[in-house]
Amino acid sequence: MVTRKRLTREESRRRTREELVAAAAGLFAERGVGGTSVEQIAERAGYSRGAFYGNFGDKNELVLELLRQRTVQELHEVREMAREAGSFEEMLQLLHEWNRARARHQPQWLSLRLELFLHALRNPELRPLLAERERLVREAIGESVVRELARRGVAPPADPRLLALIVHCLEDGLLIQQILGQGTDEAGTVGDRTAVDMVALLMRSWASLAAAGPDAGETGAGR
Repeated sequence: MVTRKRLTREESRRRTREELVAAAAGLFAERGVGGTSVEQIAERAGYSRGAFYGNFGDKNELVLELLRQRTVQELHEVREMAREAGSFEEMLQLLHEWNRARARHQPQWLSLRLELFLHALRNPELRPLLAERERLVREAIGESVVRELARRGVAPPADPRLLALIVHCLEDGLLIQQILGQGTDEAGTVGDRTAVDMVALLMRSWASLAAAGPDAGETGAGR
């Protein structure tokens, strides 16, 4: 006979919150935030409406918790890879593997992310918190850019925040193109390696620009 450990009240509450958030993520991706009710979230998670309101004040609060969890998870995973990698090439390989592992869930993740953006656009009070989420992501990217350029013995050729913004926007755009191209690597389409390959190209270009000195950057910008 297997004896299960009895959960404490705090552990039980944490599990309930996690299951409600997971249920909401699936429903938001399928039906949109506006098309999903509190009752539907509670039902899919296997709880009552009262259990939902015992953990979240309203649906907006759950949306913010979902954003927070996804942001923390992504930042943790990327920073762990950066710590493990001994070189830029090793980091690229780890990113390739990370993207391959996530590829089969990309359509659902993109759908969910776009839904959360739309929800924030329709509810202005949520925009600062969504903007903070984006700032944290760009900050992590900027740290990686500075670190990888330092490994090459050069300083960033421009403000790291600007370079991070370029990388972040590139990744977002490529993710959309990848979904539209069904994730294949055929000519003219975007595969799950493309984003990493393009970031690698950017890093090599920035390293060359930084090594050439500030005058090279001013000349290129003035053309």
